[in-house]
Amino acid sequence: MTTVIVVIHLIVALTLIAVILLQKSEGGALGMGGGGMSGFMSGRSTANLLTRTTAVLVTLFFATSIALAIVAARSRAPSSVVDQPGGIPATELPVPPGTPNPPGQAPQSPGAKVPAQPAEPSAPLAK
Repeated sequence: MTTVIVVIHLIVALTLIAVILLQKSEGGALGMGGGGMSGFMSGRSTANLLTRTTAVLVTLFFATSIALAIVAARSRAPSSVVDQPGGIPATELPVPPGTPNPPGQAPQSPGAKVPAQPAEPSAPLAK
């Protein structure tokens, strides 16, 4: 979905640039459109067509920009700690200095993570 909107957005942007460059400027320096009287359309009708085309392209450009902003806002993951489920797992809590090591494990440096302990059954299993 996002890729389609981005492609449409780029096509509209490039077309908008081309249409703006075709318009006749106030000083007549860079304008390529308008042409002479022997052209397909008169100067006034060409200006009206280019103005309307620019207005339509600008509207499409803003519409695709808003659509991209909405799609980006919906796909964003929550960034607040309050919005995220759960908390800090016990395996990621820091070990205070001087804490004895569980049996069968190597000594840990201060600030090391506590390993996860399997839960022991409260009653022996019957056969």
